[in-house]
Amino acid sequence: MTSIDKWLILSTLTPDILLNVKLACVFGSSGNEAIIVTKDGDVYALGSNCSGCLGLGDSEGNLWPKKVDSLCKRGIKDLAYGSGPHVLAITESGDLYSWGHNGYYQLGNGNTNQGLNPGLVTTNLSGLKIVEIACGSHHSVALTSNGEVYAWGQNSYGQVGSGSTTNQPTPRKVAAGIGARQCITIACGQTSSMAVLDNGEVYGWGYNGNGQLGLGNNANQSIPCQVTHLQAVVIQKIACGYAHTLALSDEGVLYAWGANSYGQLGTRNKANQVTPVRIAAEFGRIVEIAASHYNHISAALTQACKVYMWGQCRGQSVTVPEVTSFHCLHDVFACFASPAVTSQPMELDVCMVNTVGDSLQQAFDDPSMSDLKFSIEGKVVHVHKAILKIRCEHFRSMFQTHWGEDEKETIEITQFSYPVYRAFLGYLYTDKVDLPPEDAIGLLDLANSYHELQLKRYCEQIIKHNIHVDNVAMLYVAAIKYEAKDLEDFCFRFAVNHLTAVAQTDAFDKFDELTVKKFIFKAAQQGAFKY
Repeated sequence: MTSIDKWLILSTLTPDILLNVKLACVFGSSGNEAIIVTKDGDVYALGSNCSGCLGLGDSEGNLWPKKVDSLCKRGIKDLAYGSGPHVLAITESGDLYSWGHNGYYQLGNGNTNQGLNPGLVTTNLSGLKIVEIACGSHHSVALTSNGEVYAWGQNSYGQVGSGSTTNQPTPRKVAAGIGARQCITIACGQTSSMAVLDNGEVYGWGYNGNGQLGLGNNANQSIPCQVTHLQAVVIQKIACGYAHTLALSDEGVLYAWGANSYGQLGTRNKANQVTPVRIAAEFGRIVEIAASHYNHISAALTQACKVYMWGQCRGQSVTVPEVTSFHCLHDVFACFASPAVTSQPMELDVCMVNTVGDSLQQAFDDPSMSDLKFSIEGKVVHVHKAILKIRCEHFRSMFQTHWGEDEKETIEITQFSYPVYRAFLGYLYTDKVDLPPEDAIGLLDLANSYHELQLKRYCEQIIKHNIHVDNVAMLYVAAIKYEAKDLEDFCFRFAVNHLTAVAQTDAFDKFDELTVKKFIFKAAQQGAFKY
């Protein structure tokens, strides 16, 4: 389960869009590009729009989501992105679209013109259904429903698998080495490509200077070559980092090879590995893995639902897989990858948006589920005893064992106003307070009475943000009464800075004699009356 609000670029999404997101990805050299697909089939993009990678028809950036009209209602089901950046998208029916940077033919349309709008890729793919896509920095790979692999784009190291190092302008079937056998999944490093066959064999081609192909050497390969060290293992998933590779067997065993200068192989050292080595055996069965050609970080999810990460984690080299507090691999990349990009698009129907906090907020003042009512000024608020006991010491003391099922279910509150007490109960469900400053004074009184220090600080913040000449004297007195020292000092400084105006307000005129004397004495100490 993940929350897409961990991704800073997605923080501008409005609630109506956020709750309707089906698929979301973040990419770009600084994690500064994003594309989202909604449940009703619309596609939105936002970001700096480098090389026209947002598909909006121009190269202008936008902080707020803008519709990609040419992709809306086309059933977009998956996206892949290179670091150029260029973007690929496939539909439910298997059509392939591409746009963005195209200096190396990575869009597959036969030219090197920048693609400002998504274009349908048809050359050599007519009649084929594309089911999976992957991008290296400047090359593209696609897997068809019949298990064939097609590749195009930059080929300076053989990453297209054509047997040469000439750039490939349109999709070309990768046949050498693989033959007529079917592939089940693909992945791309920065300048390398990997494929897994239906029998679990692994093949790699392209750049191999760090051993990322797992062939036992550092020689580049222009056609697919089998990773023979995995011959006795059935691999079902594969993931590529910038220059390293992860592979997961059908028994949940994890292997890694390639570059290791940041510890991204998880082998407890920084030595490159030219052949696969088993890692993380002590963590039990691994069920998911993740890496991205944008960075040098690795992540894995165990059967016990523990998320581990290693490699370049926010600038630090972590050579041993470290357990995190996350519940989803996407959160590793949002919080620790450099740049912070999604290793693959987030599927929000799988990574649920509804959190515990969301559920609690929805349960507040819901009469259908509550087991307790508070009556304040003739109005009722519905709550749950268990939640109040968990969240507040005052209620833990109130609802002790003598409070049985046969006790009254309505509690009358007379010492606080309805807005104040409802805001307090709502705070226990949401950790949020939304009150005008005049009511925040009452809530400050309640927080002081109930010994809720965090709530007291929230109230002080609300008051500070709404202070002005006409109310500062009143708020100053309230701060003294409720022993809110920080707020008292803040009000005092504000009053001294505007002393002539404040001294003429009705609230200042109502100061009692002792308060006036103390205020004047303190102001004199601050030099307020010097000529």
